[in-house]
Amino acid sequence: MSDKFTILNSGLYAYVVEHCSPRDRVLKRLAEENERLGVYSLMQIAPEQGALLTLLTRAIGARAAVEVGTFTGYSALCIAQGLGPDGYLLCCDVNEEWTGIARRYWEEAGVAGQIELRLGPALDTLRGLPAQTQFDLGFIDADKQNYRDYYEEILARLRPNGLILFDNVFLMHTGGVADPTATDEATQTMRQLNDFLAADERVETVMLAVADGLTIVRKRAPGERA
Repeated sequence: MSDKFTILNSGLYAYVVEHCSPRDRVLKRLAEENERLGVYSLMQIAPEQGALLTLLTRAIGARAAVEVGTFTGYSALCIAQGLGPDGYLLCCDVNEEWTGIARRYWEEAGVAGQIELRLGPALDTLRGLPAQTQFDLGFIDADKQNYRDYYEEILARLRPNGLILFDNVFLMHTGGVADPTATDEATQTMRQLNDFLAADERVETVMLAVADGLTIVRKRAPGERA
């Protein structure tokens, strides 16, 4: 296996962020408010991750998206900006306080009318959707033990060539999925998911060293060879 990879130090990481397309003022202000939340600010996705979300949403011409785990709305705002004015985003979360912040910034950014927020267990929300519901893109960033279930529900409603993105697939806060000494339940659950996705012939998969690990899967078209 080639060792052609780069270990980021703080200087190089800052360079990476500086060379993404500039964030708009609403995203910057939301990020600044999140920083004041202390340890909870780590729940926000990284800025380059947000830029990638917007880019991918635009690149596939997505018009309908779903997000599981919204926090204060940064990732949702990135997706909504990529959807365009006629797009729709369904956000699933359980925390009214955090999503209250999200609503303020969605309004300020002019995308609130495109986002439907449903508070309650995400699995209940997803399983309650009509079978004919079709998404172009999904983003999963919530409780890790339910990632596989969220995946199955979204995949069943994802159009061919649609994308699902998974955050935190490295799970570095527990020691990391590649650390054999990390044997806690969350890490083992994430390892199992990562192994499953890599072998799932329904999709094409790539894992990227973005933030705490980001996996992107593309749903194969009917009859497409794995």
